[in-house]
Amino acid sequence: MKEEKAVKEVKKKKEEPTIYDLPGVGAATAEKLLESGYNDLLSIAVASPGELVEVAGVGEAAARKMINFARNSLDMGFESGDELLRKRENIIKISTGSKAFDSLLGGGFESGSISECFGEFGASKSQIAHALAVNVQLPREKGGAEGTAVFIDGESTFRPERIVQMAKAAGLDPDQALKNIKVARAFNSDHQMLLAEKAEDFVKENNVKLIIIDSLTSHFRADFTGRGQLADRQQKLNKHMHTLMRLAHKHNICIYVTNQVMAKPDVFFGDPTTAIGGNIVGHNSQTRIYLRKGKKGTRVAKLIDSPHLPDGEAVFIVTEEGIRDID
Repeated sequence: MKEEKAVKEVKKKKEEPTIYDLPGVGAATAEKLLESGYNDLLSIAVASPGELVEVAGVGEAAARKMINFARNSLDMGFESGDELLRKRENIIKISTGSKAFDSLLGGGFESGSISECFGEFGASKSQIAHALAVNVQLPREKGGAEGTAVFIDGESTFRPERIVQMAKAAGLDPDQALKNIKVARAFNSDHQMLLAEKAEDFVKENNVKLIIIDSLTSHFRADFTGRGQLADRQQKLNKHMHTLMRLAHKHNICIYVTNQVMAKPDVFFGDPTTAIGGNIVGHNSQTRIYLRKGKKGTRVAKLIDSPHLPDGEAVFIVTEEGIRDID
């Protein structure tokens, strides 16, 4: 009996600490953290003291102790370039359905990062979202990830009928394809942020490989009006983007967000179109694509920012079957 007890104690010591092991954290505080999406030490380690003070109701000194404990418990040091290269071998590329578009993206929309498509209405941002929600379910050899999708719908753009069309064209069972997409309607910016935080529950239980937010900024524009609220809007948007970035990195998920645009009045030559959200969205999106209407019903995707891909353009069309190349 003593030997068994000793073995259990050794195993317990080897187990990684949890939220309940944080210094000064009781059951009530731990529950507050879990309800706010801080469900592991990594989420605590990358949080700011102000965030923990707000959600857990602790003092700033206690919040700093929690963060330091989490950081010391995790291996958060430097990694060599070859280690990161090996990790990138696990990156999954999700096909759009167009070879030209996939080639522009180095094989498709990649997991582990945030990809943003922005453009005026009718530029096919939502069509691409629907196509990815279907294609993510395909086998990897066919440009999929053999996973499911979470669709956070901020503009009432999700159409199950469109999924059925694309699923049939991809050779998938339409009913099963719909079941593999978890849809949530966001009604304001706070609700959208909450859904992104709660999405982690679906990630763990449903093999989620894709999270779609259509659109990223529409509610933030509506909830924060005027220059007086611009700083508050950008601060909340920044927090939202960091939540998505953490999900992408931690679970190797592809995050696809659509964004609205506006015309800059001070641009007299060239295209005055610019994405909403400013540098906050720009710096947090690893891949940025500008979509615009082309000639004869075509669409043009212009890669304007990527950490490892050259700038370029791809022309595609939207058919009943999905995103396709020009014949």
